[in-house]
Amino acid sequence: MTSTSRDRDLRSQLETLTTEAFRPELADVDRLPTPEIARLMNAEDATVAGAVAGQVPAIAAAIDAVAERMARGGRLIYAGAGTAGRLGVLDASECPPTFNTDPSRVVGLIAGGPSAMVNPVEGAEDSPELAESDLAALGLTADDTVVGISASGRTPYAVGAVTYARKLGALTVGLSCNRDSALAAAAEHGVEVVVGPEFLTGSTRLKAGTAQKLVLNMISTITMIRLGKTYGNLMVDVRASNEKLRARSRRIVAQVTGADDASVERALAATNGEVKNAILVLLAGVDGPTAARLLDEADGHLRAALAAAGG
Repeated sequence: MTSTSRDRDLRSQLETLTTEAFRPELADVDRLPTPEIARLMNAEDATVAGAVAGQVPAIAAAIDAVAERMARGGRLIYAGAGTAGRLGVLDASECPPTFNTDPSRVVGLIAGGPSAMVNPVEGAEDSPELAESDLAALGLTADDTVVGISASGRTPYAVGAVTYARKLGALTVGLSCNRDSALAAAAEHGVEVVVGPEFLTGSTRLKAGTAQKLVLNMISTITMIRLGKTYGNLMVDVRASNEKLRARSRRIVAQVTGADDASVERALAATNGEVKNAILVLLAGVDGPTAARLLDEADGHLRAALAAAGG
């Protein structure tokens, strides 16, 4: 196929995508005063949550499947290009400090590698082979999950990642913002959040990007809830790597146990700053090593550990 025919074919594909559609009513938006443009953009953004709500059943089914794989040792791997890839890397990078996960458990892959986070890598998104090699380098297994992310739902890198992962028996999720996408068709779980045409034609870092961020928030957060990384809505697996997080750790232990400041400090000191362990020390009246054992036997679930201790 010649470059001219490839270009023609791609243009034909883009013309069918709602994320690429032109909004004639916004053709003179550059003539409007800034407050009016801001109001119009805000009104557009307000529609995104509703579009996500329509996909909640599909999102929930995917999350339960992800949690089941991760519970047996699998990893959660995001794969995308451009904005979609950056959002996956962002979500993955926030899991270690929020949920005390090993950085290898939730991974973000962006077409073109880490440098593509700040500088576009020409042609990287067009290569399904690049996605395959990136996943192969991670030693992908059937216990892992690969979430392909693409606003258009046609990005070769994202589709290639899901196609390769599925061949190996890994769980696959395809997150896109167009109906009947190639990405959703390639994945076991398709999530298509149709947000409609963008405020700036084809600028899918806007509504589509917001929708993807909301869904990724749900996937990682609810998966971690299912894995026992929270107690109620408290981040009891928080990694206290700075003063703010150390203060949060003390506050969480106090909220759950009702203990005074001195008791909280002693419990955290006895458990090397581990919030869940400190809570067990205070509520179950056990020492640090016993708290660690109870949590290990409960696969990290604080409620189960408390029940086992009679707390």
